[in-house]
Formats: sequence, structure tokens, C-alpha cells
Amino acid sequence: MLRNLYDWTMALADHPRALWVLAAVAFVESSVFPIPPDVLMIPMILARPSRAWLIALVATAASVLGGVLGYGIGYFFYETIGAPILSALGKAEAMEAFNVKFNGVGFWAVLIAGVTPFPYKVITIMSGWTAMPMGTFLVTSIIARALRFFVVAGLLRAFGTPVRDFIERRLGLVFTGFIGLLIGGFYIVRYM
Repeated sequence: MLRNLYDWTMALADHPRALWVLAAVAFVESSVFPIPPDVLMIPMILARPSRAWLIALVATAASVLGGVLGYGIGYFFYETIGAPILSALGKAEAMEAFNVKFNGVGFWAVLIAGVTPFPYKVITIMSGWTAMPMGTFLVTSIIARALRFFVVAGLLRAFGTPVRDFIERRLGLVFTGFIGLLIGGFYIVRYM
């Protein structure tokens, strides 16, 4: 079953419209969607390493634009849209205390969330809710998301063949590790 899923993802990654799908996933992941764009970006780069920089650029641009949507949700629609999303992620109770502290460290919060597995959507919504200056939010988001996606693209471009061989030989182990990281990320968000 994993082999079929892997083969399907690799075929999708090489599809002519794969960049559009990646852009859509990166956009919605930055505000509401729980699955990171890496799920599609990594197979796309492994399938076509020569397009690594373009793939990273599309992921970065779409993610930052999606972050602006998340900021807008927090700023304009926190009560109706933002609060339920953050509540589902287990962050609703901590919002008041967080609001007081957030803007003092907002640059670092956006930078850290944009680079690490911490859900970027939480920070985009909180940035809007706390009315972080839009300029600070945009600059930090661009730096963080570009750093994250271009480092991954560079590593996969440089070491793509051995990485692909490792994944194909140890697909079960890689899948288990990915699921563990995903669950761990949600656990950290819920109990931070």
C-alpha cells in the first residue's frame, strides 16, 4: 500500500500541473490546512531536481500569500473563523496571555514558526489577531518561508539521488518517521 501511495505521489509530482497543486497546498496550509506543502514539494524535487529553485519559489510565494490570508482571518474574523481553528489546535485558552506577550517578540515568533515544523497557520492567525504591523509580518514571513523551502530544495538538489534511493529502500521507516514528526508537531502545538 505504501509503495502504491509513493508511486502515485511521485507521478503527481511530475505532472504538468504539479506547481499549481503545490501553490494551492502551500497557500491553504498557511492559514487553515493541516498538511504541510513538503508532502508534495519533496517528491516534486526528487522527481525533477533541475526545477528545485522554481519549486521552492512557488512554495514560498504561495505560503506567504496564504499567510496574509491567515493574518486577515486573525485581524478581521478572529471570533468567527480564527478562534475555531485555534481551538481545534488546542490554543484557544492561551490567547489572552499570548496576546500581551506576542507583539513584543512577534518577529521571532513568525520567524521560528515559518522555519520549523511548528504550524505556521497558528502564528499567521495570531499575528492578525494581535495586530502585528503588516510590514513586520510580511518581511519575517518572506525570510522564514524562503529559508525553509530553499534550504530543503538545495539539500534535495544536492543529495537528491541518495535521498530518493534511501526513501525507496526504506519506505516504511520514512513513512513512520514522517507520521511521528506530524503527530509530534501537533502534540507540541497542543501542549505548548
